[in-house]
Amino acid sequence: MMKNAVIIGGGINGLVAANYLKKNNFNVTLIEKNNHLGGACVRDHLSINENKIYYPKGATVLGMMQKFIFEETGLKNYVKTYYPKSPKLVYFPNDLEPTRIYQKIEDLKIELKNKWNENGDIEGFRNDENLIIKYLQKIYKNGESPNINLAEKYLGKKLTDLWIKGSAFDLLNNYFSSEKTKLYMGMTVIESGPASIFEKGSAFTIPLMDSGSIFNGYWGFVKEGIWNITEKLAKINEELNVKTILSATINEIDQNKKKIYLDNAEIDYDFILFATDPLTPSILLKDSDSLVKINKKRLIGTSGKITTFFKNPVRWKYTGENQNYDSSFRFIFSNTNLNEFDKFSQNARKNLKNYCPGYIQIYAEGAAQRKMGNNEKFDKLILFTKNFSFNKKSINLETEKAEIISLLSNYIENIDDLVETKFLSPMDLNEIFYFPKGNIDHMTLTENQNFSERTFSYEPNKDFYKYFNNKDIYYCGAGSFPCGSVAGTPGYMCSKQIIRKYSLN
Repeated sequence: MMKNAVIIGGGINGLVAANYLKKNNFNVTLIEKNNHLGGACVRDHLSINENKIYYPKGATVLGMMQKFIFEETGLKNYVKTYYPKSPKLVYFPNDLEPTRIYQKIEDLKIELKNKWNENGDIEGFRNDENLIIKYLQKIYKNGESPNINLAEKYLGKKLTDLWIKGSAFDLLNNYFSSEKTKLYMGMTVIESGPASIFEKGSAFTIPLMDSGSIFNGYWGFVKEGIWNITEKLAKINEELNVKTILSATINEIDQNKKKIYLDNAEIDYDFILFATDPLTPSILLKDSDSLVKINKKRLIGTSGKITTFFKNPVRWKYTGENQNYDSSFRFIFSNTNLNEFDKFSQNARKNLKNYCPGYIQIYAEGAAQRKMGNNEKFDKLILFTKNFSFNKKSINLETEKAEIISLLSNYIENIDDLVETKFLSPMDLNEIFYFPKGNIDHMTLTENQNFSERTFSYEPNKDFYKYFNNKDIYYCGAGSFPCGSVAGTPGYMCSKQIIRKYSLN
């Protein structure tokens, strides 16, 4: 007899889980509170000179989705992607010329030696990181729960202690001599929230963010926009006959009768997958004890997003002779000291200031679209900014936004072509996308919330994605392992474990 799977939450993880469960002969119903699917991977629009311009409202780039998920779901047949093969460009204070982060190790060693006086073991770092990434991709594919003991068997105790259990500070000091190299290689520690580089478990964020496989560990773009990932996957699932209910209000979940009561319907289930933020299941299940436990975790996020629109293609002040770096990823740092970098992050966590400059990630969305043959009327640069406090909406942060745009103007020749901006603070992200305290990964990636600890199950070795002690209730949102991003990995891994479980019954 076919089992009834109900998935609550229509973002990337819910869509991926629905795809795999339906293909494995489950009856699948997907419930979404909004009138559209996609979660944070959706589009928005604005009008400039009577031109309707679409842009990515939340997520912008594709990085952590595994190649096998991209292929097995059918997305590869509908979505065109691109990643810049040109080096990433890094600016530190007073740099007019960027440092190039080459993909080839030999080129990178020369560049970092010349620019940052780096005398460490760059090759050793990359080789060891690749071992960690291969291990992660193995457990992703197999749907294996992350486990320290098994990691030690695969990687050895030394690498496990250094890369998974240890601090980013110790990891970076083990390989590098230059403070600038350490800052660049360790910046992802504060990718979503203010984890400290000195905390245990913070090292793991570094290989985690490089563990996507579509672009061999690099990040890239989707033709027309990242929202095509969720829109096309929703269409694929519709053709598979996944039942989808939009604009749904869940009035009650009766765990004894195994029924979900909506305004105009009741749904029987054998099990539920929550592909939501980690707080929503406790609220809907009326599980006050679990809600208290989650609220005690470190949830706060400090990443903001500014989408900028230019009436002409952006012209960078320094590109290098005969080099076209217009689609390159760029990173602008506000300091050159690890202790200062960490201090600013923690100040944001404590809400000591509205904005504590750390670094800015710049995604050249417009240039990438041109590379894919999609020529738009307005060029777009998307800035992910670190170290905003979670205490104000973007409308109350105009001074801080102006500060960031002023910094950007140091590197762009035609800043006067900037005609519009859209700004989302962590508080905005919380209100729009239900990110707990604005955290794009739903929980800070740090000790007791990373790797094997990124679970809510009381028995993670037996049932990693189980939601506390609730029978037949699972959680596979961005707050579970491995983390958020437009990846679908938690949804895949959870569905994989459920498929195995029910095939044995």
